[in-house]
Amino acid sequence: MDITRGVLIALALVLLGLSVAFVAPFLQFFLLAVLLAYLLEPAQRRLTPRIGARVAASLLVLVATLALLIPLVVVGQVVVSEGLSLVRQVRQGDITLAQAEQVIYGVTGLRVDIAGTLQSALSDGGTQAFGSLLGAFGAVTHLFVGLGLTVFLLYYFLKDGTAFMAWLRRTLPLPDHVQNELYAALDDIMWAVLAGHVFVAVVQGVLAGIGLFVVGIPSALFWTAVMVVLSLLPIVGSFLVWGPAVLFLIANDQLLPAVFLLFWGSVIVGLSDNYLRPIVVDRYAQVSPAVIVLGLVGGITVMGIMGLFFGPIVIGALRATLDVFRDEYRSPPGT
Repeated sequence: MDITRGVLIALALVLLGLSVAFVAPFLQFFLLAVLLAYLLEPAQRRLTPRIGARVAASLLVLVATLALLIPLVVVGQVVVSEGLSLVRQVRQGDITLAQAEQVIYGVTGLRVDIAGTLQSALSDGGTQAFGSLLGAFGAVTHLFVGLGLTVFLLYYFLKDGTAFMAWLRRTLPLPDHVQNELYAALDDIMWAVLAGHVFVAVVQGVLAGIGLFVVGIPSALFWTAVMVVLSLLPIVGSFLVWGPAVLFLIANDQLLPAVFLLFWGSVIVGLSDNYLRPIVVDRYAQVSPAVIVLGLVGGITVMGIMGLFFGPIVIGALRATLDVFRDEYRSPPGT
């Protein structure tokens, strides 16, 4: 390796490290812009020949902002309000779990103080969470700056996405057919995770939430939002909420609602997972539940909330890359 090449590689690595450091404070919003750009890219590609890349990108950014941000703010406000109301009721002792504690004692023989434990945890957590008004103001400021950055990046990702992919193809030291295989595999993984797991998780969580609304579980919208997130976990998913809700109804002598919720969760919600997930996932790529769970847990730890989407994608992309490498560069038989 000559000196010029070594200097250029070293300079590229230093600049790459600095670029990562610059992006890191707003990683969540950067990844959100990437995710939205990927989802909107087909529409951008169809609109560009008709109205131009700039107008198409502006229109899609506006539509995405109105379609996602406004419902998210409204639902988020209600969820936070219900969550705070639930916390306040537990703190004040308005929600009593004495009957549930008696059921646990009758089954296991153990005395537990669920309400006392929750009150203590919420009291300690509340003191730490709301102890600094300045910290809260800084978090809100960071949120608004990040959302503005997301909108800005989304516009340029859409407008210049085709040019960026062309530059990437020219820059990467890989033959065109290898890049085609790699991009196709990555595209399958992206859609398998987004359509086959995220979309199904939303459907599952909403269906389970309908059951909570019907039987009159307190703060049902809050628990629906929780179940949407939990439904990303295969097998257990929303059961972690509606299962205890059935026990809660039994403990409060509401046997008919408990039976209905048990039937709704086991049959209706269960069928949505057993039938909808394979139909959607099989259209794109087979992604093991182990990849999903590992990607979710590791992704949230490393990336935060966006790890729910990108964690499984990263691990799935590793498998896709290794598959392309095996098919392209494995030694022929007999060598």
